[in-house]
Amino acid sequence: MKITSSAAALALVASAVAAPSPTTQDKPTKRQAGCASAVSLNAQTNVFKQYTLHANNFYRKEIEELAIPNLSDPSLEAAARKVADTGSFVWLDTIANVDRLEPALAEVPCNEILGVVVYDLPGRDCAAKASNGELKVGELNRYKTEFIDRIASILKAHPNTAVALVIEPDSLPNLVTNSDVQACRNSAAGYRDGVAYALKTLNLPNVVQYIDAGHGGWLGWDANLKPGAEELAKAYKAAGSPKQFRGIATNVAGWNAWDLSPGEFSSASDAKYNSCQNERTYVNTFGQRLKAAGMPNHAIVDTGRSGVQGLREEWGNWCNVDGAGFGRPPSADTGLELADAFVWVKPGGESDGTSDSSAVRYDSFCGKPDAFQPSPEAGAWHQEYFEMLLRNSNPSLL
Repeated sequence: MKITSSAAALALVASAVAAPSPTTQDKPTKRQAGCASAVSLNAQTNVFKQYTLHANNFYRKEIEELAIPNLSDPSLEAAARKVADTGSFVWLDTIANVDRLEPALAEVPCNEILGVVVYDLPGRDCAAKASNGELKVGELNRYKTEFIDRIASILKAHPNTAVALVIEPDSLPNLVTNSDVQACRNSAAGYRDGVAYALKTLNLPNVVQYIDAGHGGWLGWDANLKPGAEELAKAYKAAGSPKQFRGIATNVAGWNAWDLSPGEFSSASDAKYNSCQNERTYVNTFGQRLKAAGMPNHAIVDTGRSGVQGLREEWGNWCNVDGAGFGRPPSADTGLELADAFVWVKPGGESDGTSDSSAVRYDSFCGKPDAFQPSPEAGAWHQEYFEMLLRNSNPSLL
């Protein structure tokens, strides 16, 4: 539900969250991985105070084998290697890409936690084209048995490794703001059932779970806060209120500032309808609504590409924003009790979607004036964009 014209435009946003390129394969490193005994995470605490987000080899290999050999400016190499050494999330965005999980788990030391995105609902990203998934509406059984059950089986085989999950980016937020989109209406039952099944099935001792909650420019609109919190809380309760559930992930693959004040869109004509002008305010404000709805309300915030502000024409412009830079590095030092950690969920350098208007998966958001052009298909390595993120990083990586 939106209440102004520009807010209504946001109802078409699903922040096309692209996963890593399917051509790159993980290989475990030759170092001690895992703990000597089973890990038991206490989801009543901030586990990022104890564990460092792991810099996974999938993203490292993209940088070392795709980015560094093709740098247009050799002086960027040191910064690129810093990014490779920075913790980030592994994306499981297809049934086939569950193959990434086992080798990723095999490389994680005992003092680190592996970040994993679970992202393959039937009818995925119902309000966008660039990141539509492989499963069709109605293929919920495949999602459960071939995707979630398989992930659970692999995690159970690695009880000595700590894991943080981000569950299904964009899914439930779409049901709140895009109920007028037929594809989202068709997907609604599968989203709700699938997310609840994922939360219940992946409720394992060595896992801490966060469910995607969009961002302050999405569910942060005053009219969206209460229905958004209730939608997420229903999924949590439908899963049986899992013990390992911690709260929400915000700004996944997004661009919003953590604490910019006044906010990026504070001077917009409809700013009075959105009190969440940065992610810090959103985590606090939405967190209160989640608590009232009966759901755990701590958060992790994706800061991977939010180093530069003032680039977008509207809140909802999500595709390869031109001029962006790597943002705050992963850290549990957020200065806010409800915010567990800054994390890099979206791997910087992987495209959000193609700018080729003739492509089947072309989304008009990737052709907007504030979107970097040309850009390849969602998930493909985007060399020019990666170099831009390095140059514009804030704090600087150079």
